Amino acid sequence: MAPVPNGFLNASREVDLRSDTVTKPTAEMRTAMANAEVDDDVLGADPTVSKLQQQMAKILGKEAGLFVPSGTMGNLIAVLVHCEVRGSEVIVGSESHIHHYEQGGISTLGGVHSRTVPNQEDGTMDLHKLEEAIRHVYDIHYPVTRLICLENTQARCGGRCITAEYTDKVGELAKSYGVKLHIDGARIFNASTALGVPPETLVRAADTVSVCLSKGLAAPVGTVLVGSNEFIEKARRLRKALGGGMRQVGILAAAGLLALDMVGRLGEDHRNARLLAEGLNAIDGLSVDLANVDTNIVMVDVDHGLGAEELHKALKEHGILCLYEGHNRIRVVTHYQITEDDVHYALACFQAIGRKKHVD
Repeated sequence: MAPVPNGFLNASREVDLRSDTVTKPTAEMRTAMANAEVDDDVLGADPTVSKLQQQMAKILGKEAGLFVPSGTMGNLIAVLVHCEVRGSEVIVGSESHIHHYEQGGISTLGGVHSRTVPNQEDGTMDLHKLEEAIRHVYDIHYPVTRLICLENTQARCGGRCITAEYTDKVGELAKSYGVKLHIDGARIFNASTALGVPPETLVRAADTVSVCLSKGLAAPVGTVLVGSNEFIEKARRLRKALGGGMRQVGILAAAGLLALDMVGRLGEDHRNARLLAEGLNAIDGLSVDLANVDTNIVMVDVDHGLGAEELHKALKEHGILCLYEGHNRIRVVTHYQITEDDVHYALACFQAIGRKKHVD
């Protein structure tokens, strides 16, 4: 580990490990946004967003794509299109973003009932439990299962990668019961990078996929939802009803096109996350399950007297920003604005704050 810098506790340096959503657009993105060719996308005429949608659909092996403002809207549209009949049921993981962080919008806005299956440590759901959760026998007491949702990478499980083999099995299961499969692929390119597998392979079993541009890919805004031509036609109509129809949206899409060039450097974020995880795990009072560090997310359990909440506050005072997860846990996430030197500096701060607490 790097030595603790002299007087570092009074330094003004900031290392922002809260999330890869904090990434700022690159200079090239800002230039492209300023010079983007635009038109009215609600009328289907914006050439830059059309290019982005087509390119993302091609990368993921689907027929068409639709740019939406956020991953939450992308997932909401996917669920509502697949579950057009009110009272339909969607099966989601207990630790999924849809279940925890999207305000129950599928229920509030779409009348869709969610049924959870526990996520395992590796981010998957047990296939037997998943099958048992499908309401395949018609009974007037039950909602009708019409959709299964997976998340790749699985964020609350620590950015775990879901393999193509597992996803294919879920796809086969869904198809056997006449159920659709949607993948929340907010960080699908992280999974592709870590597994060394083309993204198209990871989502070949899925009917639809949502992919975020504003996390590790550093675009300021946006998600692209992909699927069949028929699905995207319905999704475009629903996007308008939800307030997501935008006019000269090519200004945002221009950054999204350049965001695709960031995929090739995601491995650097993963290496920095591994370096950070190993360093944190070596500090007394902190523990990281290194087997669970697949990509750029690191979950840190705090076992010393300071406590996770106090440690989170102490780190913030000295420019190390992270997320307090509760239950004696904090989360740190690497991204393109975090260098190897930043990792060493953050580790030194963690170590020094822990040492100071021990002395106190």
